[in-house]
Amino acid sequence: MALKLSVIGTGYLGATHAACMASLGFEVIGFDTEGSKIDLLAKGKVPFYEPELEDLLTAQIKSGRLTFTKDIKDLADADVHFICVGTPQVKGGNAADLTYVNSALESIAKVVKAGGLVVGKSTVPVGTATRLRNRLLELNPKADLAWNPEFLREGFAVEDTLHPNRLVVGVVNDQAEKVLKEVYAANLSENTPWVRADLPTAELVKVAANSFLATKISFINAMAEICEAAGGDVTVLAKAIGYDPRIGSRFLQAGIGFGGGCLPKDIRAFMARAEELGAKQAVEFLKEIDAINLRARQRIIELVRKDLSDDLQGKKVAILGAAFKPDSDDVRDSPALDIAAQIQAAGAVVTVHDPKAIANAQKRFPALKFAEDIDNTLKDAEIVLHLTEWKIYREIDPIKAKSLVKSAIMIDGRNALDRTSWLSAGWKFRALGRANNE
Repeated sequence: MALKLSVIGTGYLGATHAACMASLGFEVIGFDTEGSKIDLLAKGKVPFYEPELEDLLTAQIKSGRLTFTKDIKDLADADVHFICVGTPQVKGGNAADLTYVNSALESIAKVVKAGGLVVGKSTVPVGTATRLRNRLLELNPKADLAWNPEFLREGFAVEDTLHPNRLVVGVVNDQAEKVLKEVYAANLSENTPWVRADLPTAELVKVAANSFLATKISFINAMAEICEAAGGDVTVLAKAIGYDPRIGSRFLQAGIGFGGGCLPKDIRAFMARAEELGAKQAVEFLKEIDAINLRARQRIIELVRKDLSDDLQGKKVAILGAAFKPDSDDVRDSPALDIAAQIQAAGAVVTVHDPKAIANAQKRFPALKFAEDIDNTLKDAEIVLHLTEWKIYREIDPIKAKSLVKSAIMIDGRNALDRTSWLSAGWKFRALGRANNE
């Protein structure tokens, strides 16, 4: 008989996992303590933007395989329970807040049936899984716990769930691995790499991967600083070193750095946990990675002051992008919004555009001005900042855009626009790591 799955926590990770698992043929029930979220999902509506997800969710609800509940007792007959709750950064510190993970374990332990498997997918500090497993066995000796970290990219979450580039499972026995192989049978049939690990290693895989990615992004931004000082071009540098198969070209695009709900808080939580373990020196370099990332934002503001004035009072600034990355409405720790807010705080009149993230951005920074279309964003602007790499911004006609602005100055914070086209249209064009801007 096919396994029945439950998903505890129906935010970005949980809603995606639930819909995708249902599409693979499983009966899935999603649970959340936030009633309004459950009501919305039950109607086939996703409370955030993620390409393909809403259509998938609606189809699986109609199929009858996917349901949602606010009552934990409704999960009692499920065979496998995925914990997909958030682990935000604690207020006033770098460590991860495990309140939701702890609560989820306590709740599911009371209803999981004999032989049931609880599977953590949330990103947690190393050592959490072992502690939670011990607690589960204390409350329910006939259950077991495994850890299966997620590697979702916002904007590609459905693809990453249905066709992952690897599956990592932290288990303490063969039975737990057997159950998880049944869950992921469709993925394994596509020859997806399968990595069995112990619980601590499974936990470390996610934070190690995010730390490496953050390092690569901050490295090229550090090289951008050197290029500016030396008169070089970081885009050519990145292209050249990217041909080295040991390095690769992905994530070597200099700009305003990373943000979102994962990379920044994950590397900070990693540092905090390493210190607790007495291994602080091993990840000291991550402090500089974080600092380089934040410094890139300040360098954009420095360029704005250089082109306009040290005094930004009353200066009209147009900002293209609010989300931390394209194909997402996520504005958590968004470099674009951070820059917008700092420029506004300096007295500028800032107008922000984003195709998907305006509602979330307004909640976070209600004092900022937002425009629904690009033309109104650009109107009478004295400088334009391209800060989120949406495709629609690459399609802007520089000649038309010049007719709308007061001063034709573009700062490309993502090194993604066609520099030649903008220069040909008469714009002054600047970007981080490229000294020969005109």
